[in-house]
Amino acid sequence: MDRMMQQMTVTGGYTLEYSIVGSGEPVLVFHGGHSNCKETLGYSEMTEKGYRLITPSRPGYGATSIELGEELDDACDAYVKLMDELGLASAHLLAVSAGGPSGIRFAARYPERTKSLILQSAVTRHWLGTEDRAYKFSKRMFRPGSEKYTWALVRGFGAYFPRVLFKSMISSFSLLPSNEVRRRLGDDDVSLFLQMINLQRSGQGFMLDLREAMNDRDTELAQIRCPVLVMHSRHDATVSIEHARHIARHVPHASVCELDAWGHLIWLGQDATAMYEELFAFLGKQEGAAT
Repeated sequence: MDRMMQQMTVTGGYTLEYSIVGSGEPVLVFHGGHSNCKETLGYSEMTEKGYRLITPSRPGYGATSIELGEELDDACDAYVKLMDELGLASAHLLAVSAGGPSGIRFAARYPERTKSLILQSAVTRHWLGTEDRAYKFSKRMFRPGSEKYTWALVRGFGAYFPRVLFKSMISSFSLLPSNEVRRRLGDDDVSLFLQMINLQRSGQGFMLDLREAMNDRDTELAQIRCPVLVMHSRHDATVSIEHARHIARHVPHASVCELDAWGHLIWLGQDATAMYEELFAFLGKQEGAAT
């Protein structure tokens, strides 16, 4: 899969890093936590269907300036500059996991630039508080001073004991028993999981994600008018299914697809096929409505 990597300077002299994969109908991707514009999960399936995935590294990730994350509006303004640079009047938005708030804010702030909004395993409301165990763990292990050592240790362990690493992390992603998860995922899925791990870094971005995770987004949700598709597993242990149901309550026109996927990473496992069928049906419907 060919990937073009670029950097551009936006307002204030800050840097926005981005990648482009594929050709065809443009999709602006807001990646999840610990990720960047080198993300791969789900990309080949979409490019094979004729979509062009434009992925900026969100603030604090990759080479994108952390200063763009002081306010989500600043980041969204930078993404519009990117669209202008690429000559895009509008695009579909795909917001994943901790990238959910970015997708929601963009769709609310720039309705004329948004064809549709797709939320996959996405944070859509208050997520982690300062007293939550996951919050305290993340602040300790993924802060800028320690995250590179955390990920180096994880990658090193995975290089020698890939299945042991995967098994040890199942409970972070899934509410299902580990034996059920292993039944649903094959060797290829574990390999893709390890590829994802090998690309992950928290940089300074995940601390920004934790800050944004404390906010409710109801005002922004009420402003969204574009078609919305929400895709979330009922067995997600990372971001509760309640985040998808929150959209159903606050964006009445949204299509909410509760999946039986094994957990947070809905692109892996035997249930991914059903997810992609729903995704491409939704996108196809939007393209049909535009003609």
